[in-house]
Amino acid sequence: MRMDGATQTRDYRVAMGNAAISVVPDTSLNNRISSDDDFPFCRATIRNFRRGELIAGAGVFVDMFARVQRGLVSASTMLPDGREFIVEIIPRGGLIGELEVLRKQMLNLEYRASSDCELYFFEGRLLRERYATDPQFQEKVFSRTLARVSELERRIISNAGSSLQSRLAAMLLRLSSVYGKDTPANRDVLVISQNDLAATLPASREKVNQCLRRLRECKVIDGAQGRIRILNRKALEAYADGAASAK
Repeated sequence: MRMDGATQTRDYRVAMGNAAISVVPDTSLNNRISSDDDFPFCRATIRNFRRGELIAGAGVFVDMFARVQRGLVSASTMLPDGREFIVEIIPRGGLIGELEVLRKQMLNLEYRASSDCELYFFEGRLLRERYATDPQFQEKVFSRTLARVSELERRIISNAGSSLQSRLAAMLLRLSSVYGKDTPANRDVLVISQNDLAATLPASREKVNQCLRRLRECKVIDGAQGRIRILNRKALEAYADGAASAK
């Protein structure tokens, strides 16, 4: 796993792939992990990543998983035609690589920072030991996994039967919910490049830009240069449901 982010602590160093990272003693995170965290492991590596930086590449095996403490992370793969497909944008509190750690498998997706972010990395054995001895923890892992699979299934079904305009509106609403977990006061402001937005659908950037222009003309959204503001949420919901059409 390639790690390019800046380290935040310097107590002592270990190697992960080709990068050196710092390990935080057990007591340093006690006050930083909330009591309702489903994965309350205290021994962690803290790393900061800048927007666009690679966090982990697909096809590698590393016995660690990560929790997004701040910011957003995109998980993507390449389609047969060479286009990028952003499978998921992971918000604060989301996990990276936990299933691969449990199964001792390679990562299937590439992970990049969608915004400046902070991640906590944990040793895989901690997850496996907890999973093997705690039935309630097993249920939490299963519930999280089922929710993510169900969301992906819903997106695939929607993509098959909806217009691009409808899919785009639905994705903007979904991104608003995701962004709201990191910045609740600004959930109507989405900081995302047009390339990344197109990759979430997936669709060509040109066609996505046409749909965005129609939504701006109808005063449903505004913004430019990688920033979209939702002006009329009810109208956007109507587009997502297919009840409206931006001409």
